[in-house]
Formats: sequence, C-alpha cells, structure tokens
Amino acid sequence: MLRYFVSVLRDHRWLLASTAVAPAVWGTTYLVTTELLPDDRPLLAAVARALPAGLLLLAVTRRLPRGVWWWRALVLGALNIGGFFALLFVAAHRLPGGVAATLGAVQPLLVVVLAAGLLGEAVTRRRVLAGALGAGGVALLVLRAEALLDPVGVAAALGGAVAMALGVVLTGRWGRPVPLLALTAWQLTAGGLLLLPLALAVEGPPPALDAPAVIGYGYLTTVGTALAYALWFRGITTLPVASTAFLGLLSPVVATAAGWAVLGQDLTGAQLLGAAVVLAAVLTAQTAAARPARLPTSGTPGPAAAALAGRGGPAR
Repeated sequence: MLRYFVSVLRDHRWLLASTAVAPAVWGTTYLVTTELLPDDRPLLAAVARALPAGLLLLAVTRRLPRGVWWWRALVLGALNIGGFFALLFVAAHRLPGGVAATLGAVQPLLVVVLAAGLLGEAVTRRRVLAGALGAGGVALLVLRAEALLDPVGVAAALGGAVAMALGVVLTGRWGRPVPLLALTAWQLTAGGLLLLPLALAVEGPPPALDAPAVIGYGYLTTVGTALAYALWFRGITTLPVASTAFLGLLSPVVATAAGWAVLGQDLTGAQLLGAAVVLAAVLTAQTAAARPARLPTSGTPGPAAAALAGRGGPAR
C-alpha cells in the first residue's frame, strides 16, 4: 500500500512538472517573436504556430475526428487556439503588454468557477487565494504605473481569458477519445484554419522569410506549439483542471526571466517580488489538488468526465 501511494505521488509530480513545461515554453514566445520574426505580424505568427503543427501531427497520427468530435474539435480549436490568439492580438494592439498580461492572469480563477459548474471540482479557499495571489503577482511582475486602459483592449483581454478558460474546462470535461497527439492535432488544425483568413485579411500575404525568421517559426511550430500543447492537453485531461490551470501563470515569469537573461533587461525589486508571489500562487493551487486518476485511454472520457458520469452526470 505504501509503495502504491509513493508511486502515485511520483506520477502526480511528474505529470505536473511535464505539464508546467508548456507554459514555460510559451514564456519564450515574446523573445522569439521580437528577436527573430518579422515586425508587426502577430497573426502570421499565430497561424504559423498552429496550422503547420496541426497538419504535421495529423500526418503522423492519421486520425480524423468521428461523430460528435467533428464539432467538439472545432469548438476546442476555436477556444484554445483560434479565438484566444485573435483576442490576444487585439489586446496586444490596444493595451500595454503589462495590462494585457495582468487581465489575462484572471484566467485561473475563471477556470476554478467553470470547473465547479461543469466538472464538479470544488471551489476551495486555497484556489481562490491562489487566484488572487497569481493576479497580484503578475501585476507586480509586468504592470507599469503609466499603463493606460482602452475599453476595447480590456474587453479583448478578458474575452481571451474567458475563451481559454472555457476551452481548458471543456477539454477536461470531454476527455481524450483518441491518443494525445491526435487530439492535439485536431485542435491546432481547427484553430489554425480559423486564424488563416483573418491573418490574410488583416496583414496580407506573408513576406519573404530570412534565416532567423525560418528558425523562429520552426521553433514556435515544433517546440512552442506541437510539443507544448501536447503536454498541456495531457495535463488538462489527466490532472484536476482547476489546479492545473494555475501553471499557466509561469509564462510571464519565464518571459521576464528570458528578457533579463538574453536581452539584458533590468529587474526591479517589485518584479522579483511579483515572481515570488506567482510561484507561491502556483504552489498553493497544487496543494489543493486531489490525487489524479489514471491516464484516460482511447475511447474513454477524461477522469473528470468519468467522475460526472459515475454520479449520474449528463450523457455525452
């Protein structure tokens, strides 16, 4: 019995650590975008991240959706990829980066509320405290006193947080009907296809790419998207959704650290305090997590959905 609980603990920690790799990798996106990619082409970067990665994984897995998973894949791709990236683009153009990041930091709290309603996960004081700490920590990390608020930008930033939060919870609710890479491929392809006409309409055809841009897009497609989203979706469909969502707060921490280490940007005492508060929030959320169920297998719902079904939840 003791060996069993030790193995569960190790598995839980391993799953958390590997899931945390995803937001840590996403934290490098700003550095890659500003240093390697063409200027003022954020939607092109979004399409280049999602669509080639999705098509590559589709070619590898050779699995297409069936039945209800055609519309589910479209919904998840729109929420997690297409809609989120598009709203992020609007927020980035209408708001200072610190404001957009701070507003986006409410996402874990939104996940806590949505997971309570859709997955039956408890709204605990630890999770609420972690959410408040996380938003406050990100504000200390990236927010500046001279930041200005634009109503459209604020709405876009909050809309992006809502879209990603709902996508995360629905991913946990609907589970994993196929191997992980196939589920990841469906969402990336759907999101990329939704973004493609928007990118062409707003930014026009892509420019000629130099060697740094090819390297940058290659990194974002393979490591920043295909690998990172596979790890993220595995965590969301396996671990408690409300606690796992707090790992996303690691992105601004890594982005700030990368700016300091690579670009020589200054770090203030307030930023260091903010990073410490964010890490405390992530750890606080994980102590509220329950022991994870075993990995879902092809054709079965995720652990949260299975638990709902076992309590007489709605058939899907």
